[in-house]
Amino acid sequence: ITQLLLENHQYVYAAIGSHNVRSQARAIAIAQSLNVPRRHFEMQVLYGMGDKLAKALVDKGYRVRVYCPYGELLPGMAYLIRRLLENTANSSFLRQNLENRPIEELLAPPNIDLSHAEAQRRREEGEFVGVADTDYAEESAARMSTEAFAAVRQQLGRTYLPLVNGEYLNTAEFVDSLNPSNFSEVVGKVGLLSVEQAEEAMRAAKAAFPGWKKTPVQQRAGVLRKAADLMEARRAELSAWIVLEVGKPVKEADAEVSEAIDFCLYYADEMERLDAGVIYDVPGETNRYIYQGRGIAVVISPWNFPLAIACGMTVAALVAGNCTLLKPAEPSSVITAKLTEILIEAGIPKGVFQYVPGKGSQVGAYLVNHADTHIIAFTGSQEVGCRIYAEAATLKPGQKHMKRVIAEMGGKNAIIVDESADLDQAVVGVVQSAFGYSGQKCSACSRVIVLQPVYDAFVRRLVEATKSLNIGEAELPSTQVGPVIDAKARDRILEYIEKGKAEAQVALELTAPAQGYYIGPVIFSEVAPDATIAQEEIFGPVLAVTKVKDFAEALAVANGTNYALTGGIYSRTPSHIQQAQTDFEVGNVYINRNITGAIVARQPFGGFKLSGVGSKAGGPDYLLQFLEPRTVTENIQRQGFAPIEGAE
Repeated sequence: ITQLLLENHQYVYAAIGSHNVRSQARAIAIAQSLNVPRRHFEMQVLYGMGDKLAKALVDKGYRVRVYCPYGELLPGMAYLIRRLLENTANSSFLRQNLENRPIEELLAPPNIDLSHAEAQRRREEGEFVGVADTDYAEESAARMSTEAFAAVRQQLGRTYLPLVNGEYLNTAEFVDSLNPSNFSEVVGKVGLLSVEQAEEAMRAAKAAFPGWKKTPVQQRAGVLRKAADLMEARRAELSAWIVLEVGKPVKEADAEVSEAIDFCLYYADEMERLDAGVIYDVPGETNRYIYQGRGIAVVISPWNFPLAIACGMTVAALVAGNCTLLKPAEPSSVITAKLTEILIEAGIPKGVFQYVPGKGSQVGAYLVNHADTHIIAFTGSQEVGCRIYAEAATLKPGQKHMKRVIAEMGGKNAIIVDESADLDQAVVGVVQSAFGYSGQKCSACSRVIVLQPVYDAFVRRLVEATKSLNIGEAELPSTQVGPVIDAKARDRILEYIEKGKAEAQVALELTAPAQGYYIGPVIFSEVAPDATIAQEEIFGPVLAVTKVKDFAEALAVANGTNYALTGGIYSRTPSHIQQAQTDFEVGNVYINRNITGAIVARQPFGGFKLSGVGSKAGGPDYLLQFLEPRTVTENIQRQGFAPIEGAE
């Protein structure tokens, strides 16, 4: 930024504010290399914090402005406290200087990026390091993305068939997958499996299970790592498919590819860790605690993370030694067909993994109720999740096991903003959390609970910030809010908006393009905690803002729903932050940051109450749900051995 400012000194008068000698020296060096006249820029330091630096700069002949805050007492105090916190932090130049650190250390270039060597060191020490997202500021990355979209558009409208026992099956029924940004564009035609073909898939999985269960873990993990490599190689293409089939903006689609890759690599590592088992030996006896696959896993994946969630649930089941049937949501079946191609190329044996697109009410229900199903991994609505849970609990004729259900069922996620919050930070975090991917993330913020002293200021700034969002085709790099998934979702969200208008005040309602399933962001203010729009999951760009008198009421309102997935708090009050960590009833609580974008291993994801059942995806105990633990004890104080058969 310093370089950019000084390159444009004839248009912009730059003020370089820093207490770091190296930062100021760098600015001077840039100015000298560009021959910038000294009257075209200035240095700035805070009164009482950079006096020695100011004198040194003046002695060098540079303009220096020593400044201090002026105005209202409370904002001024908050400003000074923020500066004090920054400058007394362990990483602060001022603090390190006062500790008499060596000059070479103080002036060393900052190590901002995680180098390949550092990443390798962390891997060697057993710490998981995820893959990097694409930097679209790089010209080559932007060009590769453009080329990928052009290549994918050449493939639109193709037919994708179910994969059963290693063969693609013809189907009697097909469904068109449409581009939500432009619903006249057919992304692909998907063949829908019949119930009879679903039974064929179950038989193939049952036949393949004994061999897959006994396949060495290193070999199963190798398939996942190969799949990760293939996804990285096809990153731009996969991102383009996500953008075109489900309307996710480009950067978010790219981040989803990263998450899918991370799931493959992380679960491969985790299964190798678990495969070591637990050994507890005593004299004369050996004891082993080991794991094996459960059987057949039915994965029912959602459309909102069509690659990452489908991939995560599928590869977790596979690496644990289960044969897996993947039934995707109808609007995202083309992307899961691409995942199928990758798993086949990675070396998954026939029958072990099968791609079974079909209607949830027919094929989905049949697979859930099948006597040979051992595990059901589901991500979707509360209504469907609860029905699956109930049906799985019923013992079917011939069934000799209890089914394990892993279900993530959404949320009504809240962010609390208290009177000490940095409103600049809070507004940005809420806008990102509420309107990223048009509010269609399980983790999206749909409620903001604001304490009375800052309520009016927060709402005013939230509205203005939201007005700045670009609404349009997901493919365009400038788009921040794309379409919702389909006409049914659009109509349902519009019904909720009408309910909101009857229950609360409209603070903002943005218009949206007509050619596509678009809904402009809507913000409701003065929303009662028990209002429909404050209680029911809307899954769209609709945000309810509620006013409360104190932090205790804020927590009570935040916890006053049936869901417990994600939540956040913006606060600079230590007691509030501490209380939120213990009393905020959510699986993932985020403090002073947005509440979406959980990263594998770093932020294992999942909730409780009616947000879900089971361990967190991308966490150290997720694979345990797909495994059967066994204890093997052997008495080794025996007398001799039986003779080997055939020996003389």
